[in-house]
Amino acid sequence: MAEPLHALTALGQTIPYTKEIGPYRIIERFDVALASLATRKGRDGEVRAAAAKAGLPLPDPARAASGNPYSAFWVAPDMWMVEADFATHEDIAALLKPLFGEAASITEQTDAWVRFDITAGNLAPLLERLSNVDFPAVPDGYASRTVIEHIGCYLIRRDIGSVVLYGPRSSAKSLFHALEVTARSLL
Repeated sequence: MAEPLHALTALGQTIPYTKEIGPYRIIERFDVALASLATRKGRDGEVRAAAAKAGLPLPDPARAASGNPYSAFWVAPDMWMVEADFATHEDIAALLKPLFGEAASITEQTDAWVRFDITAGNLAPLLERLSNVDFPAVPDGYASRTVIEHIGCYLIRRDIGSVVLYGPRSSAKSLFHALEVTARSLL
């Protein structure tokens, strides 16, 4: 008889991985559902109305915003990544599609990305070595596509000591290794 299937995190664990290196704490998040939402041509008003009704913020360029039950960050003109609690929104795309009908294209993204929450008193020394984002100069709520160790990532600044980093799930171990090695180099 075949072994039952078990869900694994992007780092290959049965529970999310946490690593503390000096002042830096890197937490693999396994509890966030993710979907992309793109406005179809000429349907901006419908998408904004449906988003407001659903409690889904649609932030401006280079911004992230939290709502209830959804959060979102801007990725391109008229396109956002939408986050929600995985426990209640496991099939997030299926939950969003009826809210937007034909006004938006919605694609499941949960298993395509790994999410790391990184905290420290000040993340600027770490992030200035990893990306081209001028971390101390950008405001809280800033969201941007960047490259870390040749890996395309989304970086969301919560505050000077807290970021959310999304990278491709297929590169999760390489991205985590880059974070770990860089954090150790700062000790």
